[in-house]
Amino acid sequence: MLSMSLTRFVARMARVRPARMQGHRPVASITFDDFPKSAWETGGALLARHKVRGTYYTAGNFCGRSVNGTVFYDESDLRALAAAGHEIACHGYGHAQTPHLSNAALAADRQRNAEFLAPFLGGAKLESYAYPHGASSVRTKKFFAPLFTNLRGVHHGINEGRIDLAQLNAMPIEKRSFSRDMLAAAIARALHNNGWISFYTHDVSDCPSEYGATPAMLAEVLDRLAEARIDILPMREAVAVALG
Repeated sequence: MLSMSLTRFVARMARVRPARMQGHRPVASITFDDFPKSAWETGGALLARHKVRGTYYTAGNFCGRSVNGTVFYDESDLRALAAAGHEIACHGYGHAQTPHLSNAALAADRQRNAEFLAPFLGGAKLESYAYPHGASSVRTKKFFAPLFTNLRGVHHGINEGRIDLAQLNAMPIEKRSFSRDMLAAAIARALHNNGWISFYTHDVSDCPSEYGATPAMLAEVLDRLAEARIDILPMREAVAVALG
């Protein structure tokens, strides 16, 4: 049996749903994984100030809960962000690493999350998926690829040229790794190659977890994108721009 690190590497190398970007302009997305409550209350307020919309990858099992000190969203948050035009996206119901689940378990977990989220979607289809913990395998990529228009991982990089819609690259906005130089380089590359930058973070607060961002960090990303005149769109809309 392959180790988890090798499983992830092999999955990343296998292009399960290859596509070539044909867009004529760069685009960016701001996404929040797991959906801590602060991602909406603080992060959503920052997005509103910049008049942009984000993507919230939602795991139904976290609704109304606090886990290891993190307070997660509740149903009123889902209703509010949907009303504001943000994208509700899939992150698995149980937030389990997909390589650990059989195909039958993956199907049951996806269906349970879809049923939980349905009342908040206004009849819309779930289009975007992010692998919980960023963990995928070739098998689980093949399982999910036909079910969503785009699937996102956590491998650092922008999406340009020939991409894999079954595992898009992403750029972190996280306390543990945030870098102004990395941000500037990503924006410069997206401008040069008409790339798609999918930023991700978790909680947003003055004292974030190592996987979260401060309001100042998120604001800086939004400001730099605005200065570069790069449109910020939810994942379900950005994929159409990227593919042209």
